[in-house]
Parts: sequence; structure tokens; C-alpha cells
Amino acid sequence: MGYFWALLAALLFGVNGSVTKVLVEGGLSAAHVTLFRVAGTALIAAIVLLVSDRKAFRITLRQAAVLAVLGVFGVALLQFTYAVAVSLVPVGIALLIEYMAVLIVALFAFFVLRERVRARLWVAIGFVLIGLALVARVWNSDLNPLGVLMASCAAVALALYFLLGEREVGKSSPMAVGFWSMSFAALFWVIFGDLGSLDVSGLGEAVPLGGHLEAVAVPLWMLVAWNVVLGSFAPFLLSLLALRYLTATAAGITASAEVIFAFAFAWVWLGELLTPLQLVGAAVVLVGIVLAQTARINKVVDPDLAIIDQEARIT
Repeated sequence: MGYFWALLAALLFGVNGSVTKVLVEGGLSAAHVTLFRVAGTALIAAIVLLVSDRKAFRITLRQAAVLAVLGVFGVALLQFTYAVAVSLVPVGIALLIEYMAVLIVALFAFFVLRERVRARLWVAIGFVLIGLALVARVWNSDLNPLGVLMASCAAVALALYFLLGEREVGKSSPMAVGFWSMSFAALFWVIFGDLGSLDVSGLGEAVPLGGHLEAVAVPLWMLVAWNVVLGSFAPFLLSLLALRYLTATAAGITASAEVIFAFAFAWVWLGELLTPLQLVGAAVVLVGIVLAQTARINKVVDPDLAIIDQEARIT
């Protein structure tokens, strides 16, 4: 059951990359897409907590400060930079670059936190760098530089989310951390997201799904609803369900299937094709990600706390 929930979460996250790209190409800015996503997810999480755990709404000022940093830098800017990245480079490539966060976390744990790591970390770094070089075709790259930069920024933001999320989930429930981080992210975009330029009436307009589905058009609000419910909250909840049955490392490795699903849906839906050499590079990167996921030597914890090591993915 654990692997089933984890794979289903990865599938929904993988599809959502293409949904996000269609939303941005359909007229919504990356900031507005992010605002809808984080605000909608925060609202659903609030309803769940009202029913199941009202104590989660009481936090200290110190917790609020940490969760605000998590929400702004680890959620708001993460989802914004990812949305920009997928609008400029293929969805799968953007996600591969973003997953460098796994390496950043392991390196931070080794050099800053002074944690012991397994020797495979250095092999993992080599695999990821070689694989990304093949995917990006560095000898003759045609990737948009800004898209690559935004995906790299998303990797840094995701690493921050992993590190702070790991700490906060040990003190509170994952659902509470999700609610507060999403709420602070939403507040950030309400203030800085240029709401005045948001045309709510445009949500009723039909937009083409693009690629091989260019002939199909759906109202923009339906894609926004998918982005919130099936692209954010549902896979987040499924990831938590998976942690009832799997260790954090096992769940994280399974979550890496998101990259495969993202490539597959971007190919079938958007017609984003990779060369055979780029596919080999993507496979090499995935091997590196799996190796890096298992490089940290984690302490044994109470599984009821659902401490998320490097897998609290909300992108």
C-alpha cells in the first residue's frame, strides 16, 4: 500500500508539471498560478485541521517565524521559479534540474550539519552532473538560459524546504506544517504578486490544452482547480499516507518516479521529445538521485511523527 500511495502521488505531481505549463501559456502569470495553488491548498488543509486537529492552529512566535521563512522561500519562491522554468524549458528537464535539491541537502548535511554520509554521495554527484550534461547537451545547448536558471533556483528553494520541513515536521504534524507554510506563501503572493493585474473574469475563458491536445479547450478555472486539488493537496496527502507504510528513504526513492511521469506526460500531451542521448542522461540523473537519497545516515525515529527526510515534495 505504501508504494501504491507514493507512486500515485508521484503520478499526480508528474501530470501537474504539464498542467502548470498550460496555465502559464494560457495567460496566467507564474505568480498568479502560484498564488492560486498555495492559497487553495492552505484552505483545504485548514478545513481538514478544523475537523481533525484544531490544536495545530496554535503556534509560538518562534515557530511562526520559521514557518514564514519556510513558506516564503521554500514554497512561494519554489513554486514560482518552477512555474517559470516549465514555461521556458521542457517539463521533465526542469524537474530533473530541480531534483538537484537532493544533492544540495546531502552536501549541506555533510559540510554544515556535520552528519555522516555514505561514500555513495560522491558517486551520486558524479552521476547527476554527467546526466545533466547529457540532458542539457552542453556542447550544443538549445535550452533557454533563464529557464535553466529558474529551475536551478527551484532546486535551492526545494533544498531549503527539505531542510526546514524536516525540522518542523518533527515538532508538529505534516498537515499543520503544510497549512502554515502554504498560508505564509499565499500571504507573500497577496502582497507581492501584483493582484491588480489579475483578471478573475478570464478564469471562465476556454484555453487550448496545447501540444497533441491543441484541439481540446477547457475553462481556465478547471485547470486551476486541478492544479490546487489534484496537483498539490491530493499528492501531498498521498505522500503522508505512504509514510504510514514506508520509511522516509523508501518513500523518497519512490517519489523520484515523478520525473519519469513528468517526461511521459509532457511527451504524450505536449509533444516534448528528447533525443536518445538525452533519455540516457535522464536515466543517469535518476540513478544519481536514488543514490543521493540513501546517502544520509538517518537516526531512528518514531514513525508516528511522520518525520519527512527529503520527501516532503509540494511542487
